[in-house]
Amino acid sequence: MPATPIATTNPATGETVKTFTAASDAEVDAAITRAANRFVDYRRTDFTQRTRWMHAAADLLEAEADEVAAMMTLEMGKTLTSAKAEALKCVKGFRYYADHSAELLADEVADASKVNASKAFARYQPLGVVLAVMPWNFPLWQAVRFAAPALMAGNVGLLKHASNVPQTALYLADLLGRAGFPDGCFQTLLISSGAVERVLRDPRVAAATLTGSEPAGRSVAAIAGDEVKHTVLELGGSDPFIVMPSADLESAVRTAVTARVQNNGQSCIAAKRFIVHTDIYDDFVTQFVSQMSALRVGDPTDPDTDVGPLATESGRDEVAQQVDAAAAAGAVIRCGGKRLNRPGWFYPPTVITDISRDMAIFTEEVFGPVASVYRAADIDEAIEIANASPFGLGSNAWTRDEAEISRFADEIEAGQVFINGMTVSYPELPFGGIKRSGYGRELSGHGIREFCNLKTVWVA
Repeated sequence: MPATPIATTNPATGETVKTFTAASDAEVDAAITRAANRFVDYRRTDFTQRTRWMHAAADLLEAEADEVAAMMTLEMGKTLTSAKAEALKCVKGFRYYADHSAELLADEVADASKVNASKAFARYQPLGVVLAVMPWNFPLWQAVRFAAPALMAGNVGLLKHASNVPQTALYLADLLGRAGFPDGCFQTLLISSGAVERVLRDPRVAAATLTGSEPAGRSVAAIAGDEVKHTVLELGGSDPFIVMPSADLESAVRTAVTARVQNNGQSCIAAKRFIVHTDIYDDFVTQFVSQMSALRVGDPTDPDTDVGPLATESGRDEVAQQVDAAAAAGAVIRCGGKRLNRPGWFYPPTVITDISRDMAIFTEEVFGPVASVYRAADIDEAIEIANASPFGLGSNAWTRDEAEISRFADEIEAGQVFINGMTVSYPELPFGGIKRSGYGRELSGHGIREFCNLKTVWVA
């Protein structure tokens, strides 16, 4: 199969705007050499210096947020409003790690008298060159939430971004360079997916992180396992959104719509499976279908647009095929469900009910604005349906009952449980999943420590 072209193609029109030449093996080797050489001295810089550079990156990005938002909208089709919000979220991420990394990586002092020492402690130290394989759906935030903690910990980074967001990938490396980070600290590699193995097997590359599909995660994990290198994987999700009778139904429905169509429905932590108690099921479905049907689909640069195009033609086609297969198997399409007859890779907000467990859509992740709704007789069945998935990334539950809140927090199989709200990533909270959604954590103190050697120091 030929490599995917590295190019900016406008999803709203299907027009290829700009193409890029993939880096040669020699250019990739030179980049790895620069990174390895830079790590030797960069690891010795102190937090004060790294903090100045990180704050400078935040300030530059904040000033350029409108320009950066337009670039992301052009490359992957998210609405201009959400693209601007993503750019500003990256500013927040830069500043969080600039301000907190020193305390998050402080030595952990042990009771020396208990271990027959004069002093004993654990110290976090950087691993070296870390490869990041990142997706297109949040093209700047996904990369920043790796870059900010990795650089503040003293690591250096190599970014292999998705082939359809090359301008965003190059921008981040340029931004960090303009902020003052020395040459070689963070480099973008314009390479195909097939070139990742060669980079990961290079002995100078210490570890890798990947956000993306399950097949991509399996591939990177297998290579890294063979090389005995640490990895963090954030893969797919089919997040449940449970609504119980005590919930504020109006708020739950309104949030359900946003949670499903955020980023044009292309988010791993978007709510995808809506599990509703039978007592309020009919009311929920009526309101949900009405609000999903009312969303405006169109030009992502238009401020009145709610849902823009899907990022790729193949992604739009896959979503259409999944919906068609569900309908053919007997599921009921309550709204949407048909490709739009217009240029670009648009798909309408869609609601599907009457899904049986033998249908493929019951266990698949649908990466587009398509919601599956299920009826649950009680909390036991709601939790059972929520957990009947190979994924375990995020989850949502709506209830005012404290006993139910406790059960959802304890029993939902996921890396995150949000009660009476939509799953969101915050720099202050750990982010990641279980089961086929991956392993390891990003963000918070847990994220910055993932690519550190926790070294025990004992002094007689």
